[in-house]
Amino acid sequence: MLRHWTWWLVVAIYILLLLAGQTAATLLQRFYYNQGGNSKWMQTLTFSAGFPILYIPLLLTPSTSSSTEAKQPLIKISLIYIAIGLITTADSLMYSYGLLFLTVSTYSLVSTTQLAFNAVFSYFINSERFTLLTLNSIILLIFSAAILGVHSDQDPSSSSNISGGKYVLGFLLTLAASATYSFILSLMELTFQKVIKRQTVKAVLEMQIYTALVSTVGAMVGLFASKEWKGLRQEMDGFGKGKVGYVMTLVWASVAWQVTNVGLVGLIFKVSSLFSNVISTLGTPIVPVFAVFLFHDKMDGLKIISLLLGLWGFTSYFYQHYIDYMDEKKEELQESGRPMENEISTVMK
Repeated sequence: MLRHWTWWLVVAIYILLLLAGQTAATLLQRFYYNQGGNSKWMQTLTFSAGFPILYIPLLLTPSTSSSTEAKQPLIKISLIYIAIGLITTADSLMYSYGLLFLTVSTYSLVSTTQLAFNAVFSYFINSERFTLLTLNSIILLIFSAAILGVHSDQDPSSSSNISGGKYVLGFLLTLAASATYSFILSLMELTFQKVIKRQTVKAVLEMQIYTALVSTVGAMVGLFASKEWKGLRQEMDGFGKGKVGYVMTLVWASVAWQVTNVGLVGLIFKVSSLFSNVISTLGTPIVPVFAVFLFHDKMDGLKIISLLLGLWGFTSYFYQHYIDYMDEKKEELQESGRPMENEISTVMK
């Protein structure tokens, strides 16, 4: 009983980290562009550069001296971390270009395809089982984000003078980034299942720290190789909130992305890559709610419908996991020969 509620508590904490971090990071990203920021590689760098902050909880997490941890294949894990980190760098860059060549609403709409991609990868790579509730959740969440995207395209402030060729390129890059992002999530889940095999918070932090380290190095190389770093001084000087505001925006955006990724990786570790993506997609209609207070955006009927559809989809998927748990509990009780009705009523309480 205690183990059951502990599991749900940990999952709830990871959900909170993911939603809070993603919302804050997205709002700070918008603030960066609104105030005059335009560096693609700098934006890519913020996705991973805040990883040193994770050393604090890592050092505070007690180490285990289990034989399982001692037998970890260091070379294999290192290669996996390097591969995921480099793929993440390329993925973040594609997202940055997509946001440059598309309106924010179109970009968000295309990005929701990552949930469909993740469903396919989860089925073939992670052997994810699909039910009517799972499919219902995916469809509702995609529609939730789609409504938000189509509605936003009607806003005159979202108009763009991007040429047709760049628009097509931005669309293709965002679509490719969505597929790559989903592939990364499935790879992380497979790594936890087949290689790491540790049920600890430390394993989650290490996964995020080392993949982010590689991704940061890749983004730094790109920043200097592209010579984009030469324009950062001018960008800082022209930033709407001044130099301090420029630095603080990037710093807190980097921290927020790390909070997001810890929640994301934690949900992959505790549940599945598809579940983590479901929660991530739920955050899409939540951002406009905060934008109403921070940027004085309008909250109209379609945005409220989008939010309600997102919450409905999340509830549907979460309820499916509760049903799965109850089925597993029934099987355990049948195998042990204990009275099933009394045990299940105890869990329900």
